[in-house]
Amino acid sequence: MDRSTNLDIEELKMTREQYILATQQNNLPRAANAQLYPVGIYGWRKRCLYFFVLLLLVTMIVNLAMTIWILKVMNFTVDSPLVLQSDRNVTVNARNHMGQLTGQLTVGADAVEAQCKRFEVRANEDGRVLFSADEDEITIGAEKLKVTGTEGAVFGHSVETPHIRAEPFQDLKLESPTRSLIMEAPRGVQIFLNADTIRLGNLPTGSFSSSPSSSNGQQTVYELCVCPNGKLYLSPAGVGSTCQSSSNICLWS
Repeated sequence: MDRSTNLDIEELKMTREQYILATQQNNLPRAANAQLYPVGIYGWRKRCLYFFVLLLLVTMIVNLAMTIWILKVMNFTVDSPLVLQSDRNVTVNARNHMGQLTGQLTVGADAVEAQCKRFEVRANEDGRVLFSADEDEITIGAEKLKVTGTEGAVFGHSVETPHIRAEPFQDLKLESPTRSLIMEAPRGVQIFLNADTIRLGNLPTGSFSSSPSSSNGQQTVYELCVCPNGKLYLSPAGVGSTCQSSSNICLWS
């Protein structure tokens, strides 16, 4: 009983103190010039805020409509390729991390221009280089290079190839319409003609004057040689080709 009584007395004291504090705060005098300020945005500020929100919403709608229109005009879908169209030209630039131009591809109405250190065309299947070009050389890696023009291929300088052959069932023709045709090799030029008939029309011949030492012996085997101007001459046959040792005959004729 004593303990519960003490608790009740303490609760009454606490309640009394709270009541006294509450009555003291309510009885405090207020300032004479106290004003109440409303919290929020009112007046012209509120109208400006609504205007900017509306302007932002209109801009977003216009951007979305323009994006949809561009995708529709360019026929851009997940399955179709990307199409770039222009009335003048389409230019694609490549730059490094410093912003310097490293490559440029321009597709115009008259030409397609590419400016880069090296230009390559690769196969779709194995990725091998079909065509490459740089400042030093042009390499064609295709299995066959076919020129279908009526005038053929024109080379301003020499052409190096280990093998020249015609297509199947086609004739191979070497012709110089206005100048001479020259074939030179440091180890001689060998021509194998596997034909029943060989025609050499209007081919000039050269004369061979044997030395006294060689006239004493009986030379029965000779080698047929050709001068750069097309003249033929005979050279004493040996183990190898002797055309080079007797090539001074071409200077006499």
